[in-house]
Amino acid sequence: MYLSVLSVVLVVRYLSVTEFAERAGLSINSVKAYSQIPGRLPEPDAMIGRVKGWLPETVDAWAAKRASL
Repeated sequence: MYLSVLSVVLVVRYLSVTEFAERAGLSINSVKAYSQIPGRLPEPDAMIGRVKGWLPETVDAWAAKRASL
């Protein structure tokens, strides 16, 4: 009897600061400036060292909320 093992690999892609800016329609300088003000940007979904990463849906929700203000 042989057992078959199915491996599932889930790859999560996080957006960089540059990609955050592009997706939100902002300049990279604006995003960098906002990152210096607590609460101005959404909390990152991931941190690798000091590098922040956001899920696309996090950026989309933040941009939609910002547009409605």
